[in-house]
Amino acid sequence: MILRMSDLHSLIIFPLFIILVLLSPPSCADIGTTSQYSPPYTPTACFGSGASQFPSSNYFAAAGEGIWDNGASCGRQYLVSCISSVLPKACKAGQTIQIRIVDRAQSSVSKSTRPGTTMVLSNAAFAAIADPSAPSLNIEFQQV
Repeated sequence: MILRMSDLHSLIIFPLFIILVLLSPPSCADIGTTSQYSPPYTPTACFGSGASQFPSSNYFAAAGEGIWDNGASCGRQYLVSCISSVLPKACKAGQTIQIRIVDRAQSSVSKSTRPGTTMVLSNAAFAAIADPSAPSLNIEFQQV
């Protein structure tokens, strides 16, 4: 039996492709947008006026309609990182934070700097991943 070069090429490339696919970790993150909002943060749609709803890091957010899920998002936690902005170099490279959903963006007491985003971060959370003067960010987020 004589193997042609194209057959030999296929015998080598296909198994390497399969190995690469099997070793690549699946991505579970979503892409969205965020803006920020300022105090007052209470009362919230999720937990009312209690101060204990806010994490000690002050990294929290109001859920946009896309993740609100009829209030089921209350208390959910997400890993969030900045991937781009209209403001050049606004993202802080390598910074990922964990936030907690405490409110609904549509009904929050304090309004977002840009309506219609996936989530609205507290000032502290926004500043942790990007330049606070950026009007909004494109983000990667993953529920934890």
